[in-house]
Amino acid sequence: MKKVIIVAVLALGALSLFGCHTSAMNREAPLQAMQQSFSGVTPCADCSGIETSLFLQQDGTYVLQETYLGAKDGDLTFASYGSWARTADKLVLTDSKGEKRYFHPEGDNLAMLDTTGAPIVSQFNYVLKPTAQDMPKTPMTLSGMVQYSAEVASFTDCATGKVFPLSGNKTLEQGYLAARKKPQELVFVSMDGHFIVESPAGEGQNQKSLVADSNVKFDPSKACP
Repeated sequence: MKKVIIVAVLALGALSLFGCHTSAMNREAPLQAMQQSFSGVTPCADCSGIETSLFLQQDGTYVLQETYLGAKDGDLTFASYGSWARTADKLVLTDSKGEKRYFHPEGDNLAMLDTTGAPIVSQFNYVLKPTAQDMPKTPMTLSGMVQYSAEVASFTDCATGKVFPLSGNKTLEQGYLAARKKPQELVFVSMDGHFIVESPAGEGQNQKSLVADSNVKFDPSKACP
């Protein structure tokens, strides 16, 4: 599948996205359509640094990948995802478990804030800079509702409520057919997977899809909260 590079939006994009809105001073509000990626190496207590890559996407979701460099067991990479929103002066990430992380725009860059949303006073680097990167393929734990209709699979994410096309495979389809009670029924599933941005054949517009990597488990007795 064709790789699509996420292009960093520079000064004009940052200014338009994070401009001051006094009516939203203390509230989170959805950001306008944009697509940016940022990266940098931030401090680590027991490794040589955390290589951090943040991908903000036009549908209001994000993917955060962190690689712990020089860890005891070698470089360790983790990824998480969720939704992003803003206050007047902050970017707020809410992950799939409901936990929040905060950033503050500084020109073209994003400065990492502490767990309360306050500035981090330190001599070390906590700044992520705009970059052009591929979407990471690091598997993440996801849960949602799968539906097959006319042999096309879709995934409704429990964490964000977003609906994504699901790259199908025989194992996934067989698991769905075994778990469903009637055609086109929504069935709960948990899995390790990653997102891709691709251009479907015959269509000019890119779309975000989900790839199921492993640990696919259907449970018709469950549903999203």
